[in-house]
Amino acid sequence: MYALVDCNNFYVSCERVFRPDLNGRPVVVLSNNDGCIIARSNEAKELGIRMGEPAFKIADFLQQNQVAVFSSNYALYGDLSHRVMSILGRFTPELEIYSIDEAFLGLAGLNVDWEDYGRKIRETVLRHVGIPVSVGIAPTKVLAKAANHHAKKGRGKQGVGVLDSPEKIEAALKELPVDEVWGIGRQYTKLLKAQQVETAWEFRQLDDDWVRRRMTVVGLRVKKELEGIACLEMELIPPAKKVICTSRSFGADQTDLGPLEEAVATFAARCAEKLRRQRSCAGMMMVFLHTNGFKEDEPQYAKNLVFKLPAATNSTIELARHARAALRVIYKKGYRYKKAGVIVMGIVPEERVQGSLFSGVDEAKHAAVMKQIDRINAKYGRDTIKIAAQGSGEKWKLRRQKLSPCYTTRWEDIIKVRV
Repeated sequence: MYALVDCNNFYVSCERVFRPDLNGRPVVVLSNNDGCIIARSNEAKELGIRMGEPAFKIADFLQQNQVAVFSSNYALYGDLSHRVMSILGRFTPELEIYSIDEAFLGLAGLNVDWEDYGRKIRETVLRHVGIPVSVGIAPTKVLAKAANHHAKKGRGKQGVGVLDSPEKIEAALKELPVDEVWGIGRQYTKLLKAQQVETAWEFRQLDDDWVRRRMTVVGLRVKKELEGIACLEMELIPPAKKVICTSRSFGADQTDLGPLEEAVATFAARCAEKLRRQRSCAGMMMVFLHTNGFKEDEPQYAKNLVFKLPAATNSTIELARHARAALRVIYKKGYRYKKAGVIVMGIVPEERVQGSLFSGVDEAKHAAVMKQIDRINAKYGRDTIKIAAQGSGEKWKLRRQKLSPCYTTRWEDIIKVRV
């Protein structure tokens, strides 16, 4: 058996943990630069607020309905996610963290009442972290997703959905729209609906050969999982990323080269941190830059540069140096730039890096410096130590005018209780 634990309206729930006055009130969370709505409480959904809606378009509506609006506080969300996953790890040695707010639990060998066990998971997370979760339990991962959907729609018991019999599975799949099945995307949904397949149950009735032919072996695995045949194994160790991208839209459009260099140096530093975290090095890099395409009355420009590095590396110093050099090649005066980014590719394990006689870089010295920078930043917070090329970021940093305190990751934001 597998369980899929999903945090309910996660970003909103994180904001409510330290603000109980928000319970029962409509709440939304905005994307980078306070652009679009990316999370909604149930109360906000009932008001008809749509996911992805630009906040400025409905500013008056939000104010009239007393909707609490927050900028994305990723430090808070990441820390509370870590706490949730730590709690879930107590219930099983097989934990697959699927996303910031979802995890699969392998429950093989447990002899328990599944609904009681699901409620215990839910109550423990809520008591220790304050985040409400839904729990779906079933014989396969795809069915566990379906069980979770069943629980979220109010058909489960106290936020827990269990599909442990053919009768329960059939009833749940007949109510599950085919586009809600985990692993069936937009294009496959169009294909299936053209065949008058509207529900997960109808998809399960299709011929195996047709599914393999039209949806490849991936689609066939999803079908088998819906039939109760486990085809997807638990990924207990996340696979190393093959491509890493860091990019941001600027809080204000940029025209000068200086702030743009600070930005791409910072993006390169973030890529380097992620590479070191998975003990990898990158052999290629792409730097890109573009204006705001929505401002049709302004001149538009977009450019990127892809190049091979002299030697694969995860040194912040080296990656930032090459990123800034690439930016100088693609930068043009006279434009208002909205976004830039750095992508590293050609990723290989640290122990398989082929050296270069002509790089002129003391890799061992760089590795020692990076190790100490990572250690200090892990202890005292990101960018406690950074390279000078990253600058202050004051001119290009994200616009977050409605940012909540970092209650769990910043000393000055810890709640003070007076008795």
